[in-house]
Amino acid sequence: MQKNKRNRNLRSSTSGFGIFAVFLLMIFGNVAFAQKTITGKVTDATDKSEMIGVTVSVKGTTVGTQTDLSGNYSIAVPNNQAILVYSFIGKTSKEVLVGTQTAINVVLVDDSKLLEEVVVVAYGTRKKADLTGSVIAINSKDFQKGNIQSSEQLLQGKVAGLQVTSGGGSAGGGSTIRIRGTASLNASNDPLIVIDGIPVEGNGIAGSANLLNTINPNDIESMSVLKDASAAALYGSRASNGVIIITTKKGTSGKPTFNFNTAVSASEVFTKVDVLTGDQVREIITARAAKTGDNTYKNLLGTENTDWQDQIFRTALGTDNNLSAGGTYKKVPFRVSLGYSNQNGILKTNNFNRTSAAINLSPKFLDNALAVNVNLKLANTNNRFADEGAIGSALRMDPTKPVMTDNPYGGYYQWLDGQGKYKQLSGFNPLGLLEQRDNTSTVNRLIGNIELDYKLPFLPDLHVRTNLGLDNTKGSGTDLINALSATNYLTNGRLTDYKQGKSNKLWDVSLFYEKDLASIKSKIDVLALHSYQDFVTNVFNFPAYSADGKTIIPGTEPIFATDKPQYRLDSYLGRVNYTFMGKYLATASIRRDASSKFSPATRVGYFPAVALAWKVRDDIFSNSKIVSDMKLRVGYGVTGQQDFGQYYPYMARYAQSTATAQYQFGDKFYTFYRPAAFDANISWETTTTKNLGLDFGFANNRISGTVELFQKDTKDLLATVPVAYGSTFDINLFTNVGSLTNKGVEVVLNTTPIKKDKLRWDLGFNFTKNNTKITALRKQEDPNFTGIPVSGISGGTGNSIGLHAIGQWPYTYYVFQQVYDENGTPLEGVYVDRNTDGQINDADRYLFQKPAPTMLFGVNTSLNYNKFTFSASGHAMVGNYLYNNLQSERSVLRNLIDPLLVINNATTLLTKTNFFNNRYLSDYYIENASFFRLDNVNVGYYVGKVFGNTTLSLNASVNNVFFVTKYSGLDPENSSASGVDNTIYPRPRVYSFGLNFDF
Repeated sequence: MQKNKRNRNLRSSTSGFGIFAVFLLMIFGNVAFAQKTITGKVTDATDKSEMIGVTVSVKGTTVGTQTDLSGNYSIAVPNNQAILVYSFIGKTSKEVLVGTQTAINVVLVDDSKLLEEVVVVAYGTRKKADLTGSVIAINSKDFQKGNIQSSEQLLQGKVAGLQVTSGGGSAGGGSTIRIRGTASLNASNDPLIVIDGIPVEGNGIAGSANLLNTINPNDIESMSVLKDASAAALYGSRASNGVIIITTKKGTSGKPTFNFNTAVSASEVFTKVDVLTGDQVREIITARAAKTGDNTYKNLLGTENTDWQDQIFRTALGTDNNLSAGGTYKKVPFRVSLGYSNQNGILKTNNFNRTSAAINLSPKFLDNALAVNVNLKLANTNNRFADEGAIGSALRMDPTKPVMTDNPYGGYYQWLDGQGKYKQLSGFNPLGLLEQRDNTSTVNRLIGNIELDYKLPFLPDLHVRTNLGLDNTKGSGTDLINALSATNYLTNGRLTDYKQGKSNKLWDVSLFYEKDLASIKSKIDVLALHSYQDFVTNVFNFPAYSADGKTIIPGTEPIFATDKPQYRLDSYLGRVNYTFMGKYLATASIRRDASSKFSPATRVGYFPAVALAWKVRDDIFSNSKIVSDMKLRVGYGVTGQQDFGQYYPYMARYAQSTATAQYQFGDKFYTFYRPAAFDANISWETTTTKNLGLDFGFANNRISGTVELFQKDTKDLLATVPVAYGSTFDINLFTNVGSLTNKGVEVVLNTTPIKKDKLRWDLGFNFTKNNTKITALRKQEDPNFTGIPVSGISGGTGNSIGLHAIGQWPYTYYVFQQVYDENGTPLEGVYVDRNTDGQINDADRYLFQKPAPTMLFGVNTSLNYNKFTFSASGHAMVGNYLYNNLQSERSVLRNLIDPLLVINNATTLLTKTNFFNNRYLSDYYIENASFFRLDNVNVGYYVGKVFGNTTLSLNASVNNVFFVTKYSGLDPENSSASGVDNTIYPRPRVYSFGLNFDF
């Protein structure tokens, strides 16, 4: 009954889709009466070729046609005073008075300025000069170069306020994306991703933790980053963290052209963790035996000098191939592409490969009154996941032991007990972890949409639009651990299947009205839209078997074999853009969202926004030869947050106990159901954003940029907080509580120091300064409340290194203050008694530094000389600190001489501190992780024609060239919000070489 009630509450309104019915009825309402026929041909000024698909229309009417395969056209005009308009995307439109002519031939020239100025925004496009919000568009020519496997990496260091941090170097791996810092504590901080008009959900499925790698970067035309609420509020309840709009390449005019590009790459490890060698381990243990007279561990030493990191890493080869065709065929602009990428990871056995296909068709019908745009993208990705636990094992494993030996575990060396069995808790051979496990998956994704835009015959300025979209993904895989593996020898190995499917269906229906009111020097456009989106996840749960697939491992039977969580979003929105005298601009919008994630009483949210802009140059500097552009912008808006993982957090529910939590009566065990904590009134998390921006350009825009000030205030935070005992069924509750503020400044500066016929040098720089503070965390005041412990660490039991505290950055470290001797060496277990009570306990811990950067920098440069090109880009973070969990766990003598009577390895820091025991909570392990990374260096050469009309370009790149930092860990760039740095998959340096053919 509850489910039916929810469905009724969110059932799509017939009034919204009634617009679509009107749209269908209007299609055939266009009738024209011809009095004269004009014929002619349209050619391209660049190469004199015939242009296919050029729109030829009679100005002020809906009468129009398109040129055919030979560039010819024929159109009926009412009289000699008619004006013909010739238009095509990327070309300057041309108007011709018919007069007494009966044949008119036209040549169209490129309008590169127009191409650069058009920006994809929410539910449409807009000229850059007319933007009122904070929107940055990066086109394909400005993308990050080199070996790019996942689309978000194209933006690395390119946008002020945008932080793209890869989770490591795994093949096909994803990144953490942040726009202007964080806006939530427990809900998602990921931006909304929109692909060709389809807002997509999340970024993972069984078989892939990164669905963005299903989009071929070679198919992407542009990516728009919507940073402030006035730009993003049209996406309402999902836009608190900003929006990234991905637009794929479309068909063009002219005869079909083809492109083939291929690249090969080699990835290598260029940084390793400094651990002790076999000789150093023998020296330390032998010296300790001589000092204590205890030879227990000395007798366990081996004779090898094994570098376990060298055993698990490799030089990894990869290839990327793409074939595309685009142009016009029988008056239909099209683009089709096929891609194949295969990338090995630097961790042995790791592999990612992707086969992708994309189709775009954009025909026009009914004398160009009906525009159709069809997008379809297909991808098949296959992964072999390496056991990344091997990285930690390589740092722990005794370097005095050999890689292989004679034992029952496939010959991979393991610590054994007195019976010749694996010694429990002694760690595992890292190479065995990789080679005795085969975890493979397949993910298939189809994402596509069809957009119809119909210009009403009786009111040409009014368009009826609809967008039908589908994002369907299926992932499945098998994880097989060999029966001889020491990890699962007690169950004769382990065989586990996993499977999941996700479906995202979209239907948008809208009215769009645009009118140039010359009499009052105004221009206005209005959008009214109804959107309905349905998300379904199909979950399949399987038991685990022994490696032969015959015996179920006890305790692995799932409680439910399947599950089908689902939620819906029903939305209405309106937007008005108004321009007065071409220099005063205003935008106002409002969106109403209803989400089934919330109860009927709280599921509706309203998200308004308003923005104003003034083209200062047109008023004050109109005659200036220095100031070529200046625009002042101010914006305000409210956005929401509903991405928090749970689908029905407002409902009372019971959870079935696990097999280890059953109750015994006699000789039988009974399953129980326990109530879960819930908040019946849980509602939207909302963020209010204020933005002030100044766009400028000098010397004919040879110097241009932007300065922006922003403030984001989030209230009703969706967070898990402690609650009073007895107030609910748990000691913690997921609810609306608290608030935080995020404010900052962004600066973008783009310059062209040299601009000559054969030589051009561009240099760009961006800077962001950010400050985030938690302003409230509880519904009721509690003088004893210090904060919410967060940031769990490896080592000890239940240790946390961070705290959400009022007045502090999220995840601020909560540590003891280390005491040092006169030489600057830390004293083991000696801390400052900060409250001077004569004892050291939790009351002496203090808040110290935070993981988030205070400042972000990006720099890029490109040099073009004759046929040569050179480009480089890098980024930096300042003010970010990391907790070096690897050092706090692995740099003590107790780790080397394990009480289990095994020898482990330790980091070289042991030789400096000589700590015996772990001191996890010391601020000694909080390190400054500020850095600069040179992301990419690219060199290209245009060979020209190589055979027939085929042209060739060459390029060579290096990615992850180097970084500079004071941080002692493997890599200062950490994707974790908590800042806890343990063992990550190293980011490789990648060398690539590519060929590009156009024909």
